[in-house]
Formats: sequence, structure tokens, C-alpha cells
Amino acid sequence: MGDPAIEALQDAIRRAAAVRSPLRIVGGGTKDFYGEKLAGDILDLRPVKGIVDYQPTELVITARAGTPLDEIESTMRASGQMLAFEPPRFAPGGTLGGAIAAGLSGPRRPYAGAARDLVLGVNVIDGTGRVLSFGGRVMKNVAGFDVSRLMTGAMGTLGAITSVSLKCLPLPREEATRVFEMSADEAIRKVNEWGGQPLPISATCLHQGRLALRLSGAAPAVASAVAKLGGEAPVEAGAFWDSVRDQRHAFFAGAAASRTPLWRLSVRSTAPYSDLGGDQLVEWGGALRWLASGPRADTAKIRSWAVAQGGHATLFRAADRAAPVFHPLPPVLAGLHKRLKSTFDPQGILNPGRLSSVF
Repeated sequence: MGDPAIEALQDAIRRAAAVRSPLRIVGGGTKDFYGEKLAGDILDLRPVKGIVDYQPTELVITARAGTPLDEIESTMRASGQMLAFEPPRFAPGGTLGGAIAAGLSGPRRPYAGAARDLVLGVNVIDGTGRVLSFGGRVMKNVAGFDVSRLMTGAMGTLGAITSVSLKCLPLPREEATRVFEMSADEAIRKVNEWGGQPLPISATCLHQGRLALRLSGAAPAVASAVAKLGGEAPVEAGAFWDSVRDQRHAFFAGAAASRTPLWRLSVRSTAPYSDLGGDQLVEWGGALRWLASGPRADTAKIRSWAVAQGGHATLFRAADRAAPVFHPLPPVLAGLHKRLKSTFDPQGILNPGRLSSVF
């Protein structure tokens, strides 16, 4: 006997494909702000929910796409484990499928891996209504592993994710946060210097002359690092890192309240701190720069600076998306994206335009 929730999705996609009617894939809707335009009739993934298989001893969890992140994380926490990529929870109701489709990772990403690094397998429904399976539930099964990664961050443009298998990691035995007062240039130099040493660093955050450094691991290793690095202990370290992960930190809250465009710049960690026309918050040991662009901000300048520093710039949040959200792709890569889209979604009905106005 088939799965009624999956069959309903297949039927909806087939009907839409027959008349080339666009579909907007939605889980909890917590990332509707992210990406290009929203278009099409809603294809609701929330009925496809539930943890399918969880083997703590194997460090693997498989769950359906509509399963709330809170449910998954609380289940794993009870077994002393976590989603190591710390998916951002921008609002209540976020789902596992949405987290993987967006491909976003939180503060722990440089030290424990990105979302796509921890995906073992996915099941999706493509733009013709077919159910496709890629990867598996164990690290040894690498068949289709690259396709599983391909779905991570594709924003639903290649298929509606229905289930995901993920690698789990143990919760740290001990965590400590240290705070330092220093200039941006000095902080970037320091976190890169510390990153090359055997220190149990699991997150960094620099804002307005204050560098926060999280240490995670065995108690002796954390205690040794604290003694070596010094710094001050914040009052509510857990709440602070949650605020960075979920963008409730004063930097993000201020940008949202003032409707200031928020840029996400992914660059090499050693890139110098540069005035780009607004307030900045720096994560990932210097490799992730958030920019709340002020009136002096210039889109061309921001993107050219990111390219010069080995990366790219994304217009993460903006009330007025006059500029393209995602960094323009070189012609060769744009061509590959179009070919992938035509392969998985030949009628172009799944989240059309969400990644690019071209496909």
C-alpha cells in the first residue's frame, strides 16, 4: 500500500506539469524571505512528517521533510546527539526539509561541517511526479551521494524533498565561551591564528569590537583552552549563540527593525575588514561577513569586494530586491544549472525563479 501523503504530492505535481502551472514548495514558511520571488500554487510538505528511523549508535537519523526541526533536535538531544550544522531557526515551525532545501548552516559550520556535508541521502519528487532516491542511511553507502548534496541548497527547484538521512554528532561534553575586546583587524588575525592551533573552537562572532569565541569538547581540553586564551565569560552564553544562530542578535534585530538590507558575504577567512557602507557582524573565523548596508552601500562595490576576496555576496534579506539576490553565475555554471533544472523539472514548475530569474 502506498503512502497517501506522498501520492497526493505526486498527483499535484503531475497535474501542474500537464498544464505548466508553477508550484511553490512550502514547509514551515520560515524562509519565505530568502531567495528571489515566490510564485505558484502552494505545495504543502507539512503532512509528510515524522521520524522514520533513528539509530543513535549508528549516528544516523532519517526523517520526513515536514518534521519540525524542534522535534528532531529534542529527540536527538535526549540521546546526547545534535545536528552539527546548527540549522538556523528564523521562526517557530521550521521543518527539516526546509532546512536542507535552503542549505543554510549556523555558527558551528566551519568546525563540524555544512548541511550538505552531513546529508547521507534524500528522497525527492521531481517535476514529473516521480519519486527518486539518492544516497543511503549509512556513510558506507555513497551511491548518489553527490546528488543528495545537489539537492541541499537547491531551494526546491530540482525536486520536492520528502525525506532526509543525516549524520549525527555527539553533544559536546563541555562548552565555554570567552569574550575579548579588540579591533576588527586584530580579531580576524587572532581567530585565524587560533584556528591553526589544537584548540576546540566551535564558533566565533565579532561585532563592534567584541569577539566571542565558543569552545566545545572534552572538559580537560576546554579548560586548557580557557586557561591559555583568557578573556571574559559572558553571563548567558547559550542564549547568545542561539541569538546568532537564529538571527535574534541585536545586529540582526536592528537591521530587521529598520528594514535595512542584509548581505551575506562568504569570503576567505583572512580577508581584511573593510568599510562597505554599514554595520558588520563576522562569523566562521572570518569567513562569513554579515553586512547591514546603510545608505552609502553600493551593490557593485559589495559584490566586487567579495569576488576579490575569493567569495561571493548574497542579498539575504531586503524589503526592496532591486539587485539580484544571489551572486550572478559565470556563463558555464549558469549553463550547468539550466541543464540540471531541465533534467529534474522539464516543465519548469517547481519554485520557478526562486534561485534565478533565468530558471
